[in-house]
Amino acid sequence: MLQATGIYKKYGQLEILKGVDLHVAKAEIVTILGASGAGKSTLLHIVGTLDKSDAGQVVIDGINVSALSTAKLSAFRNQRLGFIFQFHHLLPEFTALENVCIPAFIAKKGKKESEVRALELLEMLGLGSRASHKPSELSGGEQQRVAVARALINNPSLILADEPSGNLDSENALSLHSLFKDLRDQFQQTFIIVTHNEELGEMSDRKVFMKDGLILSE
Repeated sequence: MLQATGIYKKYGQLEILKGVDLHVAKAEIVTILGASGAGKSTLLHIVGTLDKSDAGQVVIDGINVSALSTAKLSAFRNQRLGFIFQFHHLLPEFTALENVCIPAFIAKKGKKESEVRALELLEMLGLGSRASHKPSELSGGEQQRVAVARALINNPSLILADEPSGNLDSENALSLHSLFKDLRDQFQQTFIIVTHNEELGEMSDRKVFMKDGLILSE
């Protein structure tokens, strides 16, 4: 599903990634662990096409995304990738249902089709009765599950999560981690998760440890 080879990245004189190779199989859950400043989030952003590497190549599902034009890259990101961040980034003026629909609308899917799919996802995540609520009316765990539904609406092949349980209490964090495994089992989706949470690492198929811009071990 993912082949990232020889990834280098620096900001000014600061070298963040120093030749990283990361290969992930389809339907695999991989967690990337390491101290702050190890380069985990930078690697995730490059793999997710949100940032460009200085050197190296990223191939996702057989497509060399490093070679895509800006327009094609935007379409690829919208249709093939799902993102879950520590801060859910829900739009406060929209309901849970409307927030989930946004990536589908960007992909030019019909309103009715998008809303039916969004409601299915919210119900699957235990939020069917909260679809018409705005983010301020939802708990932290509920808001993060809305963000998960939004990441899933376009049926992405690869889901990238950056500290997804960083703002959740231990009970909600455990619930979110279990949800990732259920989604993988049900939809055969691939997950790459950056985290400090050792528990989440133990629940994944494979742990990758980073330090000083390099992968130390798996």
